[in-house]
Parts: sequence; C-alpha cells; structure tokens
Amino acid sequence: MRYNAVGEEGVKMRDIAEAIGKKLNVPVKSVSKEEAPKYLEWMTDIVTIDEPATAYKTKELLGWEPRQNGLLEELRRDETL
Repeated sequence: MRYNAVGEEGVKMRDIAEAIGKKLNVPVKSVSKEEAPKYLEWMTDIVTIDEPATAYKTKELLGWEPRQNGLLEELRRDETL
C-alpha cells in the first residue's frame, strides 16, 4: 500500500505563481490554457493538469497529521527561495 503525505489540498497554481512572483519581484500574468505553451513550453502539461492530491486515507489509516508549514506559507516566508 502507498500513502500520500500532503499537508494541504487544492492549492491553486495561480496562488503558487503569485507567491513566487512576489518573492522574486517579477510580474505574474494569468494566461489561458491555450496560451500556456507560449510561456511554459514543455512544462505546460504538468502545470495545467487538474489532479489534486489528498492525504485523506493516510490520515484515516495511520492517524497522520502534517506538522510543517504548507507550500504557500513556505513560499511567503521572508527568507529567499
């Protein structure tokens, strides 16, 4: 059996991009799925896939609960990437 240990679910790509853009002081632009290949090239399929991860079963079966910061919280910290 495999267990998924993700602390958060449904983090939007837009929120990730905005956090990284703010950290690096670069503008972030929203683009359609059709426009994405122009900007993302080979990463388009990875970035545009809608396949959320969940740790529901891991929590239920093992009683596991995440203790560390979530992705967005880490990206928004005052330290550099």
